[in-house]
Amino acid sequence: MRAKAIRIAANGGPEVMEYVDVEVGQPGPGEALVRQHAVGLNFIDVYFRTGLYPQPLPAGLGQEGAGVVEAVGEGVTHVQPGDRVAYAGGPNGAYAELRTMPAHVLVKLPDAVSFETAAAMMLQGLTVQYLFRSTYPLMTGQTILFHAAAGGVGLIACQWARALGVNLIGTVGSKEKGELALAHGAAHVINYNEEDIVARVREITNGTGVPVVYDSVGKDTFFRSLDCLKPRGLMVSFGNSSGAVEPFSPGELAKRGSLYLTRPTLGAYMATRPELEAMAADLFGMVESGKVKIEVNQTFPLSRAADAHRALESRRTTGSTVLLP
Repeated sequence: MRAKAIRIAANGGPEVMEYVDVEVGQPGPGEALVRQHAVGLNFIDVYFRTGLYPQPLPAGLGQEGAGVVEAVGEGVTHVQPGDRVAYAGGPNGAYAELRTMPAHVLVKLPDAVSFETAAAMMLQGLTVQYLFRSTYPLMTGQTILFHAAAGGVGLIACQWARALGVNLIGTVGSKEKGELALAHGAAHVINYNEEDIVARVREITNGTGVPVVYDSVGKDTFFRSLDCLKPRGLMVSFGNSSGAVEPFSPGELAKRGSLYLTRPTLGAYMATRPELEAMAADLFGMVESGKVKIEVNQTFPLSRAADAHRALESRRTTGSTVLLP
């Protein structure tokens, strides 16, 4: 059967994305056929499009979506045709009306969670879940630094931190984005276009610094993030929206107080089915309780995925963006 999808034949700008007809096969062993109702937009999609994260070409894009299972292959028992499902993680190809994909990444969607909400929250919400629960388990009363606090991941992080009793310092690029982060639970905001991030963090923490920095920006903020940490603090570098961090000497960590550095990925934290199910249950619980509300602030037809990428890269988006097949 044929369906519409976004494909790229070369790396480059948003213009390399083509809205084309593709052939979709029946699911094989361990696979499921999913009719997608909503697809999430994330910065990792930009990394694959530009070639920062290499993949064989031609290729699809997108790692997050929600829809209904239409068929399953041999050996698939945890989902069945008719189930509402959502997923995050590889392989690429979520920018599509219909796709055959590995079934092991699918989780059943609670009735209270819409397709649009699910597509907006799976990758971003599971990211916050592992960052706050596993990479550096947060405790009530701590003060942390989180970059890009008004973005999709950031707004979820602001709310989750508030629910945990954690004081989140969020960096933003404008007054409006700062107000948005504060409204979602940030304890403090720093406008990096007007304020010195390191000086403000030191002021807020009475000179001690923070025990952990969550940095998805990369090149532009990396060393300032290190300078915000207290001795033996943890630098969590989980993205590169401004570009990849240049190589540096481990001595940079030593001279700042024996710092730790990790570069986590979602896939490593949900590598097994029990891990994925536990993470998803935690996320769904936070959303169903109302402690975390998912902000879908932009929607685009799948055919206009290039426009969605332009908006994301120019930092004209807040909260989450969803593509509608």
